[in-house]
Amino acid sequence: MNPAARKIVPKPKALNCPSCGSAIELRAMGAAATVVCSYCSTTLDATNPQLVILQKWQSQITVQPLIPLGSRGSLFGAVWEAIGFQQRGINVEGTNYFWREYVLFNPYKGFRYLSEYDNHWSFVTPLPSIPVPGANSAGRPTMAHGGVVYDHFQTAQAYTWFVIGEFPWQVKVGEVVTAADYVAPPRMLSSEATENEVTWSAGQYIDGNDIWAAFQLPGAAPPAIGAYSIQPSPVVSAPGRPWKLFFLFAALLFGMMILFATKARQETVLNETFTFQPAATGEKSLVTKSFDLKGDSANLQVEVNGELENAWAFIGMALINEQTGQAYDFGRQISYYHGVDGGESWTEDDRSDSTILPSIPGGRYYLRIEPETEAAAGSTLRAASPIRYSVKLVRDVPFYFRYILGVFLLFLPLPFMGRKGSNFEQLRWMESDYGAPPNVAVSLSDDSSGEDDDE
Repeated sequence: MNPAARKIVPKPKALNCPSCGSAIELRAMGAAATVVCSYCSTTLDATNPQLVILQKWQSQITVQPLIPLGSRGSLFGAVWEAIGFQQRGINVEGTNYFWREYVLFNPYKGFRYLSEYDNHWSFVTPLPSIPVPGANSAGRPTMAHGGVVYDHFQTAQAYTWFVIGEFPWQVKVGEVVTAADYVAPPRMLSSEATENEVTWSAGQYIDGNDIWAAFQLPGAAPPAIGAYSIQPSPVVSAPGRPWKLFFLFAALLFGMMILFATKARQETVLNETFTFQPAATGEKSLVTKSFDLKGDSANLQVEVNGELENAWAFIGMALINEQTGQAYDFGRQISYYHGVDGGESWTEDDRSDSTILPSIPGGRYYLRIEPETEAAAGSTLRAASPIRYSVKLVRDVPFYFRYILGVFLLFLPLPFMGRKGSNFEQLRWMESDYGAPPNVAVSLSDDSSGEDDDE
């Protein structure tokens, strides 16, 4: 605990509960209007030196605050002491939905509040002015404050179910107010209306881990459940960030592509033309002259071109290292067909093809080539015609496909990230009076109400 923080909080005044005799500490003496005994839940008038009983609620205390009363923590540049706690809720079709509120006190800044629902937290500040009412494009109510427009989220009758500690108003179990929430995540405007007055407050979402760190609570903060009314969306909370990251990494990939392209040697190590006699008997394979692949491992581009007319040829090849005997077997098929059909000429396939052999170690090599083809049925003339083809080997060429693939993979999750943000907003607004995001016009039935009030 920060020793300096203790100095700014006056020493609590100790009194006794007139109902059960238990000791009561008034931490906000002179500022609190009521105090609720932590032992018997009797509500007392803190403005009366004798602690006059306002409400007697003899019941076993079953609700324990996550932040013990008397705890001090630093939030938003000030040290606050938790002096009061209440559980509130609404009843929807026979089901109770609860949230919890903590009264925070600083003798120089006054009162603030922490609200918690399903382990989602918000820091609440009373508003000295009334927001400006309006409506959005879908006709839903809005409130404007501080240059921000807040969309109506929910209106419900909120009940006070349980209280302990000190409060700056005369709190009573069973008290009913009409609560309305307007949201602009991660912020909220809330109003509470009774027959006599309307009060407004502003809430800001705060992570449970920050609460645990501020008040030095043991263990870890319980994980938040579901999508809260002002919880920052994992995507929408950082608009444009996925695209910024995409363009950043895409630029890095293109930079790498240009760098390696300029460093590539692109050295032609073999470029020879051969003639294949399909009708010849005997061995059809041949070997090329030897050539050197310089440097460390690098790719090797193989280009095959053939003078074909309505025929195909398969050029089987093996790249063989003279020193080690290691062979890299591969082959390319080329074909070319053309003709006239219905007075229109047509062509099919290509007389050339290429491939890239990755990571070929440096050394002295030669190429073994074994071509084959098949003449069309009944065309002995074509089978006897020689086929001229060339083979070209280029050492260390730029390889662009991997970079294009990388950009594609970077782009692939972006549509799903947008959908994730949309799904999150749908989940958020399912808990509202409307069941849909604020830009969707809906018609509310007379008995419509939200499932919970997440003040």
